Amino acid sequence: MDDSKRFASVEDERDYWRKTAEKFKQDLEETKEELEEFQISSRELELELEAQLEQLETKNKDNESQKNKFMTENEALREKLGHQQSGSHKRITELEDELAETTAFKDELQKYIRELEQTNDDLERAKRATVVSLEDFEGRLNQALEVNVFLQSEVEEKECLAETVQRLKDETRDLKQELGVKKAFGGEVVKNESEDGTVTTPTGSIDSNKLVDSGIITSQSFKTPPMKGLPPTTNGSTPLTPSARISALNIVGDLLRKVGQS
Repeated sequence: MDDSKRFASVEDERDYWRKTAEKFKQDLEETKEELEEFQISSRELELELEAQLEQLETKNKDNESQKNKFMTENEALREKLGHQQSGSHKRITELEDELAETTAFKDELQKYIRELEQTNDDLERAKRATVVSLEDFEGRLNQALEVNVFLQSEVEEKECLAETVQRLKDETRDLKQELGVKKAFGGEVVKNESEDGTVTTPTGSIDSNKLVDSGIITSQSFKTPPMKGLPPTTNGSTPLTPSARISALNIVGDLLRKVGQS
């Protein structure tokens, strides 16, 4: 209370304090009303905050549970990731080794392919050379076969000539024996011919037709035409004329002398 105020009278002081009291009373009523309103709002706010707190606690519990779950999953994923990284690193190492082996094998295959191509080229060249050599060999073989055929014909002719020479040697040996017998009796050569083609010699009689039949002398050896009316010999050839027989016998005599000298 302010003691410094001075009132003129007691009524003035009473009126003043009465107004002041009424004012304080009115302020008190207003304050009470405000307090009641504040308490009511405070209780409502408290209830609301308690509800929110319960919700937040429930949500916090859910979050904690979710957090623990996530942490467990995180640990599991981290462990799985570690295993996967380890496996991936191992697999990458294996793949790198396989890649190196595959690259080396590829290089070897390429080298082998180049060698095969070179070998194939060499074989083709060898094949062409072989074909050329084979054609040359076939040509020479055909020539050799022709020569062989020619030589075989010559051999056959030589065999025929050898047989003829052997037969002549046999006849010469027989003639020599007969000639020795005749010389012992001092006979002479009679160069005449009978009508049947037999010529008398110191060694005996020689039938010129038999010489023709045996193939020793042929009518083609003498360029005299065959005479008409003469009968064929036993082998179907035309008999020699008398002059051809005498010439043939002279040839045989020369052959016999040469054989006797040998």
